[in-house]
Amino acid sequence: MDSDGDCGSDAGAEWVWVRRPPEAEAVAAAAGWPAAAGDEEARPLKVVFASPARYFTDAAPIGNGRLGAMVWGGVESERLQLNHDTLWTGGPGNYTNPKAPAVLSKVRSLVDNGKYPEATAAAYDLSGDQTQVYQPLGDIDLIFGKHIKHTNYKRELDLHTATVNVAYTVGDVVYSREHFSSNSHQVIATKISANKPGNVSFSVSLTTPLDHKIRITDANEIIMEGSCPGERPHNNASDHPIGIKFCAILYLQTNGANSRVEVLKDKMLKLDGADSVVLLLAAATSFEGPFVKPSRSKLHPMASAFTTLGVARSMSYSQLKAYHMDDYQSLFQRVSLQLSRGSNYQLGENRLGQSAQAGSQDATVSDYAFRIADCTRSAVLNDSVKPTVDRIISFKDNEDPSLVELLFQFGRYLLISCSRPGTQISNLQGIWSNDPSPPWDAAPHPNINLQMNYWPALSCNLSECQEPLFDFIGSLSVNGAKTAKVNYEAGGWVSHQVTDLWAKTSPDAGDPVWALWPMGGPWLATHLWEHYSFTLDKQFLEKTAYPLLEGSASFLLDWLIEGHREYLETNPSTSPEHYFIAPDGKKACVNYSTTMDMSIIREVFSAVVLAADILGKSDTNVVQRIKKALPNLPPVKVARDGTIMEWAQDFQDPEVHHRHVSHLFGLYPGHTMSLEQTPDLCKAVANSLYKRGDEGPGWSTSWKMALWAHLHNSGHAYKMILQLITLVDPKHEVSREGGLYSNLFTAHPPFQIDANFGVVQNVEPQFASHSAPFL
Repeated sequence: MDSDGDCGSDAGAEWVWVRRPPEAEAVAAAAGWPAAAGDEEARPLKVVFASPARYFTDAAPIGNGRLGAMVWGGVESERLQLNHDTLWTGGPGNYTNPKAPAVLSKVRSLVDNGKYPEATAAAYDLSGDQTQVYQPLGDIDLIFGKHIKHTNYKRELDLHTATVNVAYTVGDVVYSREHFSSNSHQVIATKISANKPGNVSFSVSLTTPLDHKIRITDANEIIMEGSCPGERPHNNASDHPIGIKFCAILYLQTNGANSRVEVLKDKMLKLDGADSVVLLLAAATSFEGPFVKPSRSKLHPMASAFTTLGVARSMSYSQLKAYHMDDYQSLFQRVSLQLSRGSNYQLGENRLGQSAQAGSQDATVSDYAFRIADCTRSAVLNDSVKPTVDRIISFKDNEDPSLVELLFQFGRYLLISCSRPGTQISNLQGIWSNDPSPPWDAAPHPNINLQMNYWPALSCNLSECQEPLFDFIGSLSVNGAKTAKVNYEAGGWVSHQVTDLWAKTSPDAGDPVWALWPMGGPWLATHLWEHYSFTLDKQFLEKTAYPLLEGSASFLLDWLIEGHREYLETNPSTSPEHYFIAPDGKKACVNYSTTMDMSIIREVFSAVVLAADILGKSDTNVVQRIKKALPNLPPVKVARDGTIMEWAQDFQDPEVHHRHVSHLFGLYPGHTMSLEQTPDLCKAVANSLYKRGDEGPGWSTSWKMALWAHLHNSGHAYKMILQLITLVDPKHEVSREGGLYSNLFTAHPPFQIDANFGVVQNVEPQFASHSAPFL
């Protein structure tokens, strides 16, 4: 591994290849190079498991953007945990607070007088309601029997085909299951088969933690209808409003002359003696948009689900799979990443012993790691691909570049699987959640997490997957215009630190250290300009991006005030989720003109000016106001210790290893700092990163990875990859920060999907740009 610093000569380096397959093959052929693409495409991209899942984060995810499932892969019983992207509690809210202007005036006065703890206390009255909560759809439960003695178990998620396959042997019968979630036909499809006829038998049911009823219409169809809570769980609302309704229909298509299906207890189907069975699951909800109350929705989930199912039922399983593969691979196969010519997939017994010994001394790798790695190890050690958990454990000692390739492509797979045109945005867990009260409500957090979910969309050639984000920003602009006008007496539109299905734009409830942060909308708006910069789609710029950017800039222009200092100010201002020590020795979070505020404002203003020039709108009032404001924004400052100053004053930091690195936004994902243009500031960025330290949640690790890469410090960027590729025990996950679960989901902990996307954005440019050996 290289030491910290720029990559040097590439003499003796292994080659790095990032390409669109047809382009690379054409270049290779024109140059007369040996054909390497075939070797690369033959390299497996599989997340492999040697045993059934014991925890949610051992299961394998599938999804079509809207309908997701986690495949547990049990032998005696199987569980497909289901999600739908529009299943949330609540309905449209009132995101305004008429009392806020008076509170705002009070807070500003306290800040102007240096009374930051008092301003922090007063700012609680600017908070709004909590977000609503993402809900699970339920489960498909399959029961095959008890005490089944099996051998040769294997479960794998194949990223090339977006299928999960489970196989095992009972006696002389080989059983197999294949699962995928079809975007083309909006169903989850499962095929269960055996290599000898008449051996497929099981019972199947649908369950859900939500309010529901189940009925069976005939011998091969289960219908589950229900609804989400009309308010947050544990909310004692007296009117009990109507929540989003849903319907899921499971259809069985049996094959075999002697197969029999019977109904058990009016809620379960029991199948005996089939050769094979295909299960199709269709689901729909009454969600009609973020501005329509569930009680007024005109959508009929059952009718929609039956329509979807009817189309899928008219096709054979092989046809459904062919459409699924064609749709998925049209996106996935756009990018390949090869970091080495070959990979050492095999672990010798000696290496394995060393890993186990190291693990026993490391609290982050518990017995859990070796229990699931040891399951049927003899059956898989000789396979071409080891269980992924083995590869994670051994990575410290055997830095296998193919695992980084797999992690890169797994992130692309997840984005394709949870964000498609017409669906909702990827939330804090994508579309994979099994808890009616998920961590942080699984709500999108636009103070880094939502943005990170879409970092790889452009650089990894998945721009269509960003469309839900742009639709969502449009919804935020509608609600955010009301919040801006009422709460802040400002024009344009605003959104804060957390949001939900209903495009909530008001501050969150509670502590202003996280709630009082009106830069969520402006940060999201920068994605619009990034999209244009990559695509040069002028129609998108004119029709979609510019109106939203201009609206965000209009709010910022009104939010900036002429304070008692020499520059325009934001007041109140916070640095996300981070306190400081005020001059009187007390903790506070509310002050003025944090570095992140000004960095985001510069990004938005610059984007509007550039876009206006392209569109011939440079003479508008908004653009002229921006040009006047830009020179009067406070510059980024360097603190006494040589770091980037996070707040407008050089306050004492009570938590120097804080997880957020908000004050470094200007280097990445912003563009106002660079080694070429601002070397002194970049030196201060490096000092800030050293001061913050490397430890932190998965998303923090990925952000630091990006910052080190933009400082051209590939050694330290790779160090962050090493830190991320550390196994997390879900039974003791709170004992560490960051890391990977056995299914490659990233950990905050608990599971949070943002780092899966953050690492994708950083692996590709880091290795491609340096053309260096695997570090």
